Amino acid sequence: MNFRTNVILGWVLAVLFVGLGLSMAGKLYFKQGRPEKMGYPIEGVVEEGAGGGAAAAPAVPIETLMASAEVTKGEAVFKKCASCHNAQSGGANGIGPNLYGIVGHQVAAHPGFAYSDALKAKGGTWTFAALNEWLTNPRKYAEGTKMSFAGLTNPEDRANVIAYLNAQGSNLPIPAAAPAAPGPDTTQAPGDTTAADAGNAATPADGNSAAPAK
Repeated sequence: MNFRTNVILGWVLAVLFVGLGLSMAGKLYFKQGRPEKMGYPIEGVVEEGAGGGAAAAPAVPIETLMASAEVTKGEAVFKKCASCHNAQSGGANGIGPNLYGIVGHQVAAHPGFAYSDALKAKGGTWTFAALNEWLTNPRKYAEGTKMSFAGLTNPEDRANVIAYLNAQGSNLPIPAAAPAAPGPDTTQAPGDTTAADAGNAATPADGNSAAPAK
């Protein structure tokens, strides 16, 4: 290898070392931090969970659901409870108490069953609304209850089960559905004029006044 080749190789290696040194120095000087938000914003797209999301729908009153509840459907749903309860007249208690005539009956009062202190402290009667709340989440209704059932999340299922239980010895009249809330009053009082009405009244009636603005 001649002198000229050695010089060329020396310069190439020198350039490589200089480039590597500059790259390392640049990384030390310019710290690369993780951005607070990854990606780029897209106009018109609302992030999931942002304040622009729709509010949760209000719960339907049990009275409204009971108006369309079906005993036969409730009997089918009640099969989920059959391992612990029965709803037959004179039936024995199981893991849970007999539920014959439960609708309108005093809470935690069926003879011969050892209720939890939490449910006994709840008191009251098993109204349609109370049963709906209990079937939604028993542990929330009476914290400390022995009942391990998680609840029925479907409101129609709850209404159907309550209708079925009501038909087993209670036969109470189905409560009337609550009247619908009145809508906003859209009538305009005499003499009230909006800004748009005032603007329209001031527009000269010429041949172009009816054309849409562009």
